[in-house]
Amino acid sequence: MNITITGGSGFLGKKLAERLLAANELVGEDGASSAVENLTLLDVVDPPEELKNDPRVTVLTGDITDRALLEKAIPQSTDSIFHMAAIVSAGAEEDFDLGMSVNLDATRNILEICRGNRTKPKVVFASSCAGFGGDMPRIIEDMTARTPQTSYGTQKVIGELLINDYSRKGFIDGRALRFPTVVVRPGKPNKAASTFASSIIREPLQGQTALCPVAPESKMFLASPRSIVQNIVHAHNLTANEWGFSRETTLPGFTMSIGDMAEALRVVAGNDVANLIQWEPDPFIQEIVNGWPPEFDTRKAKDLGFIQDTSMEAVIRDFIDDEL
Repeated sequence: MNITITGGSGFLGKKLAERLLAANELVGEDGASSAVENLTLLDVVDPPEELKNDPRVTVLTGDITDRALLEKAIPQSTDSIFHMAAIVSAGAEEDFDLGMSVNLDATRNILEICRGNRTKPKVVFASSCAGFGGDMPRIIEDMTARTPQTSYGTQKVIGELLINDYSRKGFIDGRALRFPTVVVRPGKPNKAASTFASSIIREPLQGQTALCPVAPESKMFLASPRSIVQNIVHAHNLTANEWGFSRETTLPGFTMSIGDMAEALRVVAGNDVANLIQWEPDPFIQEIVNGWPPEFDTRKAKDLGFIQDTSMEAVIRDFIDDEL
C-alpha cells in the first residue's frame, strides 16, 4: 500500500508512522491486509533519522498550503491518507489567517486532489472535540449539534462535513475522528490551549516546575497517545459499510478534573513530584477550556470497536515507559 501522512513529523504523526512500519500492513478497500510499500511523510520539518532511514519512507518537507507539494504527496497511486497536520487551538485563535489556510484550505486541497485522481483513497481526518461548544447539553453525543466557540473548532467541523460529503459523492472513502485532548505528549509545550494538560504531568516527572493556567475544578475529556494511535489505525481498517452514511465519530476518552489529574500524578510519582505543579490562572486559556464540553457518550465508537483508556494513573505509567 502507498500511504501519506500529513503532519508526519509531528508527535502523533511520528507514532502513527512507527506503528504502520512496525506492523507492515494495513487493510485496503477490498478488506484484505496489504504490506506497506511506501509511506510518505509530509511536514514542515524532517522526521527523526530512524524514520528517514527506512527504505519504505519518502520525506517531503514544506508548507502544506502549497498545492504543488500536496499533489506530489498524493499521487494517483496513493491508497490511504492520514490527514494529521493542523494549526492547533490557541495558535489558530491568535492567527486567524494561518488557521484558515492550514486547517481549512489545505484540507479542501487534499480532498480536491483525491477527487481529481479518481481513485477513491481512504482518508482519515484528525478532527477535535473542540467542534462542540457554547450552550451544550451535559453529555455530548455524536449527533449533538456542533457549535464551536473557537476558529480551530469551526475549521475542524467544516473538515468533518467535507469528509462526509466527499465520501457521499464517492470521491474518497473518508472517516473523521474527533480526538479528546491527548495526554501525555512528550517534548515541549506548543500553542494548543490544552498543552498544559501534558505539561503538568511531563515536566514534574522530569523534576521541573509546571504552570497550570486553569482552575483545579476545570474538567477535560482525555485520551492517551497509545489509544489514539490504535484507534486511528482501527478507523482506517473499518469498511465503508461498517461506517455507514455518517463518517464521523468522537473517539472514546475519559473525563477528569485538572485537580484529579494532579492527584493521579501524586499517586504514581509521589508528593515531591506533584508539588511541582504551580497554579497560575490565565483568563485567555481558561475561557477556551470553559468552551470545551467535558463529558461525551461515545457509544458509536465503542460499538465500532474503538478502545478506551482505563485510568489516568495507567496513562501516566505508559508515558513513563514510552518516553522516559
